[in-house]
Amino acid sequence: MTSRIRSDSSDAAFDRIIVIVTRQIGDVLLTTPLIHAAKTRWPEARIDVLGFAGTLGMLRGNPDVGQLIEVRAGSGWWESLPLIWRLWRRYDLALIAQYTDRAHLYGWVAARVRAGQIPAGRQSWWKRVLLRHAVELGAQHSHVVLEKLKLLEPWVGTPADVVVHAPPAAQLPDPLLAVLRPRYVVIQVPSLVRYKQWPPEHYAELTRQLAMRGHQVVLTGGPSAQERALVADVVRAADTPNVVDAAGLLDLNQMVSLLAGAALYIGPDTSITHLAAACGVPVLALYGSIDPQLWGAWPKDWSATQPYERRALRQQRANIVLLQGTPPCVPCNRAGCDNHADSRSECLQTMLPERVLAEALSVLRA
Repeated sequence: MTSRIRSDSSDAAFDRIIVIVTRQIGDVLLTTPLIHAAKTRWPEARIDVLGFAGTLGMLRGNPDVGQLIEVRAGSGWWESLPLIWRLWRRYDLALIAQYTDRAHLYGWVAARVRAGQIPAGRQSWWKRVLLRHAVELGAQHSHVVLEKLKLLEPWVGTPADVVVHAPPAAQLPDPLLAVLRPRYVVIQVPSLVRYKQWPPEHYAELTRQLAMRGHQVVLTGGPSAQERALVADVVRAADTPNVVDAAGLLDLNQMVSLLAGAALYIGPDTSITHLAAACGVPVLALYGSIDPQLWGAWPKDWSATQPYERRALRQQRANIVLLQGTPPCVPCNRAGCDNHADSRSECLQTMLPERVLAEALSVLRA
């Protein structure tokens, strides 16, 4: 990764800052170290965040954040005109934590000074022209958290520790609270896309084996009918009374409470895995085609250094144990074997429950 600074701005003072992160929920969470570093540098500044509708829940209650500005994913420019009018030169600094054309145009509208991420190649020339400070992606294998922090390079030194900030906890629903036992295990079953999905039959076998050893297992998932049905299928296949179906019952703040009380969390490369890592609980993360050097769950209170190697069957960093699949192509960093959202991933299909169970029991014993 390389950066380009067009002028020396180390003494600049900004009163109003906007962070633009038009991606998914997990990406929003991994932007919190950038937001916190900006707030530490300019403690009196107001920092607002612009993102897609439905993705900014990770920032609700974050003391570093002012207003959350939502834009509908896929909205056209005509639909965006009221927002553009409202944003026009409202901010002193825009931190564009996304390389897309739309994100950069929102940044140009919102602020006179802009720092942003850009893809490598000549096609990004116009984005360079619009930026005071450009961070080029792809020059090195660098974690997204570190890439985002590079946006502040002209004004902020590298922090000693990098903390991903979870949202504040909220009380669990009374019916769920009443059935939880100490040292329960939380397992996130659904993934947003199929190529990150560990097979449901593997989840069922893992749940059954943990329950047979006396561990209460809480299965989580989102509120959509598809995710609730997937979790329900795993509950039926596991066929044990020692399991709790919590799919669709919790918002993100309540999920923090559930995770904080867990003896172990197990999950795929998904936003809830990143949230569990931020909560500081022991995490067993199951990775397939995606490169952990770029997207691995950020270890709790890790220094501003690269956490993971690109390939290793097992990597332990602070509260994280990250497992990768065994095929030699791992990680291909593609959308599964067929390179689309609904693709299979052989590396996850062949990651057997016995292997994950052995790691889980080792963590629970410790």
